Amino acid sequence: MTEENKADQNSSAFSLDVQENGIGVITIDVPNETMNVLKAEFGEQVGAVLDQVEQDETIQGLVLISGKDNSFVAGADVSMLDACKNAQEVKEIAQLGQKLFDRIEGMKIPVIAAINGPALGGGLELAMCCHGRVISDSPKTVLGLPEVQLGLLPGSGGTQRLPKLVGLQKSLDMMLTGKQLRAKQALKFGLANDMVPNSILLETAINMALKGKPKAKKQKQPLVTRLLENNFIGRKIVFDQAGKQVMKQTKGNYPAPLRIIECIRTGIEMGKRKGLEIEAQRFSELCMTSESKSLRGLFFATTEMKKENGVEGVEPKVVEQAGILGGGLMGGGIAFVTTTKAGIPARIKDIAQEGIRNAFKYSYDILNKKVKRRFMKKAEMQKQLSMLSASTDFVGFKNADIIVEAVFEDLGLKQQMVADIEANCKESTIFASNTSSLPIHKIAEKAARPENVIGLHYFSPVDKMPLVEVIATDKTSDETISTTVEFARRQGKTPIVVKDEAGFFVNRILGLYMNEAAQVVMEGEPVEKIDKALVNFGFPVGPMTLLDEVGIDVGSKVGAILNDAFGSRFDVPSAMATLIADDRKGKKNQKGFYLYGKAAKGKKGKQVDESVYQVLGVTPNSKLKPEQIAERCVVQLLNETARCLDDGIVRSARDGDIAMIFGTGYPPFQGGPFRYMDSMGIENLVSILKGYQEQHGDRFAPCDLLVKMAEDGKTFY
Repeated sequence: MTEENKADQNSSAFSLDVQENGIGVITIDVPNETMNVLKAEFGEQVGAVLDQVEQDETIQGLVLISGKDNSFVAGADVSMLDACKNAQEVKEIAQLGQKLFDRIEGMKIPVIAAINGPALGGGLELAMCCHGRVISDSPKTVLGLPEVQLGLLPGSGGTQRLPKLVGLQKSLDMMLTGKQLRAKQALKFGLANDMVPNSILLETAINMALKGKPKAKKQKQPLVTRLLENNFIGRKIVFDQAGKQVMKQTKGNYPAPLRIIECIRTGIEMGKRKGLEIEAQRFSELCMTSESKSLRGLFFATTEMKKENGVEGVEPKVVEQAGILGGGLMGGGIAFVTTTKAGIPARIKDIAQEGIRNAFKYSYDILNKKVKRRFMKKAEMQKQLSMLSASTDFVGFKNADIIVEAVFEDLGLKQQMVADIEANCKESTIFASNTSSLPIHKIAEKAARPENVIGLHYFSPVDKMPLVEVIATDKTSDETISTTVEFARRQGKTPIVVKDEAGFFVNRILGLYMNEAAQVVMEGEPVEKIDKALVNFGFPVGPMTLLDEVGIDVGSKVGAILNDAFGSRFDVPSAMATLIADDRKGKKNQKGFYLYGKAAKGKKGKQVDESVYQVLGVTPNSKLKPEQIAERCVVQLLNETARCLDDGIVRSARDGDIAMIFGTGYPPFQGGPFRYMDSMGIENLVSILKGYQEQHGDRFAPCDLLVKMAEDGKTFY
């Protein structure tokens, strides 16, 4: 072999090693990538390896395995799709993948995929074209087709192969949601032929290849499943119901799910060739949609953010021990993500044993549910619970690197907590306050070491909500910021650094948005109509439902803080005081805009508590179109989002978009409020705001930044 050929082989992501028993092992190891990802240029490399295999008559079988210990193939390189100028270029990429995987599937010798770690998207499509799959029992091993989360569909045969392996209904469930199967589930549903410890993964795959092409595992199907999936009429019912469910959940805002159903249906009813043809066509069309471009933009933004320090050039300190002050719902949630996600021992302090019990119960309940569902072994649960400890004093806190405070929203109490930590912990211990409304500089006002004080605002429930706001004061050190950001990231969170002002970023914008919805109610628009209008716009829940969930009393309290800080545009609608006077706090006391508890029993769907109109002194009288209601609430949100960027509350439009999507459920298919403002046109937005300003007053006055951008013809991106 020449030196040039050796260099070529070394730079290739695919290498072939033929063993004495006649089994060729193809190792996938993409250079300069932490995980294996598929790129368009690999087609030639794989083709060359397969040519070599077919020309070597001594090779009796093939095994595909990863050269990386953390992934099989984590998917395709999404950036290659962004580089495509038109749908035809995208279609050619899809057809290249289809052709390559068809070639592997059509090989005369058995081809086995040995999977450890994620096999996702194109990685699972590659594994499915093999004749058999052996997976490791590692908790890192997951299999799925998450393309729908990028506004796409599996474009290299996934829509055709998955239904044959796991059945029609399971494949729809996986592809329409992006749901991933753990190793045991993959084995159970027939996506894998065998599951073994990683230490014998390659050996098992080689032995499988030596025995010839494995027969497909026939799953025991319940009678109802057989009736629905094994005849034309039953399948029609399944497809029709899937379509209805998609429209119910997406409100037609996401085109990809319906295209996935179309591709699967075409393949089943008209054959694989026609199915692949439609798959490549729809994949290319979806790639060009604004929805997919927005979702891919979000993917790139979050990926980029994971590589950044809290302050550029400032490395974080390693956090080895953490403390939590307060054993309530928030404290319990913070302790859970600290131990289970970050793998950091957490010690909880509460003034009462009951608080400590509640915090431990939070972790126990979540982990025990995983054990019952067989997602986790009991020994692993016990290991994770052992990382939690607690006391009613400061014993065991001395060596904590960071303390997260989650006590009541009382300034004096929080200032006392700062003093207690400074007296009982080391000089470098960071004090992070989980406050939703109190300014961090006031909490740090009496601190001996204000450089160690920072805000760390989690959203409830902590184990599910991905966003945290990291709030730095003028005195917070750069090292404290970087360390806190990295700590939150280890907890599985997406941290956004924001400026220390009332409401920070997310609550400030939500406050104005919900205020406007309350104003619309006071004008006589029905509660359910307002909620439906915003859900159809793309929010997961409407503003009135959200107010009930958060608590009308909490909303009123935060609203008053924002009004004090920013003046008349944050005037709290009179509705709030009226509702509180009637003891309406929302879901928590089962008295709000909607019916709860016994009053809701026997009612179909969520029902408005009609007595709320009498309390407010209004008669429901629908005058506005749903689109007008949505526009009026949303432009308030957009205007304040732009103002926050101008005020330096968020560092960039990118950070603002991520914060709003992860913190409020802002419609992801729009890419976030800043991307949405660009798509609607800044000049158009300013014109709409001025129209509402004339009609409803100065709370709609467009902010200076938007006016200037409209004049200069600028955009955020």
